[in-house]
Amino acid sequence: MEIKDRILVIEDDKSIRNFLRAILEANNYDVIMANTGSEAYSLITSQCPDLIILDLGLPDMDGMNLLKSVREWSGLPIVVVSARSHEKDKVTALDMGADDYITKPFGTSELLARIRTAIRHTRTVATTPGLGQSGTFVSGSFVIDYDKHRVFVDGNDAGLTQNEFKIVALLGKYAGRVLTYDYIMKEIWGPNMTNDNQILRVNMANIRRKIEKNPATPEYIFTETGVGYRMIEADSC
Repeated sequence: MEIKDRILVIEDDKSIRNFLRAILEANNYDVIMANTGSEAYSLITSQCPDLIILDLGLPDMDGMNLLKSVREWSGLPIVVVSARSHEKDKVTALDMGADDYITKPFGTSELLARIRTAIRHTRTVATTPGLGQSGTFVSGSFVIDYDKHRVFVDGNDAGLTQNEFKIVALLGKYAGRVLTYDYIMKEIWGPNMTNDNQILRVNMANIRRKIEKNPATPEYIFTETGVGYRMIEADSC
């Protein structure tokens, strides 16, 4: 099964939203859309996108404020696409944590190249200690392939998103040990992550739906109530 990266487009201009959707879907991305900052924030926490395309001129808030808010707890790649062409706007956005800044109007090839670069950057081993592994983790029919950044169950690709894989990879690195909610969130989303573990719980629910035969009685990732999660230990050599 082919895994598509999910991109959240935050843009209040309907024609531009539709244009971006057409471009991205034609290039095999899964696309979700928002036209306000509040709607976007809700989608970020519930849909766990792999990358955000952010327009700064939103009807309910300045996109800079949304960028700042997301960067307080998440390191997911954000590419600003804006009509603001002043150098100070670009510098401000990049200083606040944007991965890239593209001025409207933009070329399709340029946008796609910037997206690929931003996503690729987040997948380097330096970004997440749990991905600094190689080889495989195997427990029965459950396999984490660190080199391919994929998880397989019964030989089938589980179809995890980027963040879902990072969580599983981290738990696999410390298999058999309980990792606290706070530790996992800070390792995956950065040191400024808040103590609200909603986004982690959403990701874990999606992970279990994809890897467990019965998510209510997991075989691979266990919940230590009120503490965190623990990965089953690997098979003995």
